[in-house]
Amino acid sequence: MKPQEIRVALFSGNYNYVRDGANQALNRLAEYLLRQGVNLRVYSPTVDEPAFEPTGDLVSVPSFPIPGRGEYRFAFNLSKGVRDDLEAFKPNIVHISSPDFVAAKAVSWARDHDIPAIASVHTRFETYLQYYHMDFLEPVLQSWLRRLYGRCEALLVPAPSTADVLREQGMNDKIQIWARGVDRGQFNPERRDMEWRRGLGIGDDEMAIAFLGRIVMEKGLDVFSETIEVLEKKGVAHRVLVIGEGPARGWFEEHLPDNAVFVGHQEGPDLARALASADVFLNPSITETFGNVTLEAMACELPVVAIAATGTNSLVTPGQTGLVAPPGEIEQLAGHLIAYQNDPAMRAAHGAAGLAKAKTMDWDSINSVVLDAYANAIRAREKVNA
Repeated sequence: MKPQEIRVALFSGNYNYVRDGANQALNRLAEYLLRQGVNLRVYSPTVDEPAFEPTGDLVSVPSFPIPGRGEYRFAFNLSKGVRDDLEAFKPNIVHISSPDFVAAKAVSWARDHDIPAIASVHTRFETYLQYYHMDFLEPVLQSWLRRLYGRCEALLVPAPSTADVLREQGMNDKIQIWARGVDRGQFNPERRDMEWRRGLGIGDDEMAIAFLGRIVMEKGLDVFSETIEVLEKKGVAHRVLVIGEGPARGWFEEHLPDNAVFVGHQEGPDLARALASADVFLNPSITETFGNVTLEAMACELPVVAIAATGTNSLVTPGQTGLVAPPGEIEQLAGHLIAYQNDPAMRAAHGAAGLAKAKTMDWDSINSVVLDAYANAIRAREKVNA
């Protein structure tokens, strides 16, 4: 099947209004698909001043701000205008990337029109509940996700470890790996800037431990701060470098040492400079299905200390590109950081191994997997209807 024969209706819960790893991956996919000649139309909530310009044609779907997290919006309906737009566009495949009500309605629309639907899984939303003391709802959410994903022809997930979890949960039997790449023109060791770092008051002999991402509780801020607290109590020399912004910044500032450096939201070369100027990357999150920030750190030649979780387990090779600890093992996480502090040679070796792995993550070859998945799903449906 030629790319020009493929017409994709892509549904996203956040295509460009708040910048995150998931929507940047989707926009990069859109750029690749359009470059191959695929017909693409994107459906997502929109705002007047988005974080960045969207790639491709974007149609706004009805949505409202999520209570307590007003920067995000919840898509709740396929309005008549959106349905009319879909009818006029005539997609031959629907791709959902966020498990919300509009995604469920989009899958129903696809089934009503006898076209295939596939889903890409970017975040393990069910794991968010524990950060908001709503763990009791996790079985309900898993059941809802199981019904949604079970109605799709296939799931696209970024890492084998994520695929294993989804199979165990009974989400879908047909799972393919759509990994993530890294822009090595942006993220590379040459971005390291010791003068910039000195300007922040971080000494050359201090081990700078980086946090990178939206400053929200579901990124494991409590685990990060508790790990740093152990270092403080043990008198281990270090500095914390926080790269990012978010609604929980005040909480994070209160729970980190007074000399922690917050550089706020960074983009482009400034982001790469900040990350490459650290010495170790600490990723405390268990919610990612891949961990774009982990790969970006590896591309900057930083060793990684992380929780053993989906995504991380497929990126970080313990003892080679970083060190991992089971969820909840704060002392072990701190021990890994202490090991890097005591052994700069190991720190350098693990960073170099991470860089070597990052060099194998090419975006075009990775995104070609999605194009193949579209073509396979369309052909399979055509055979059924023949």
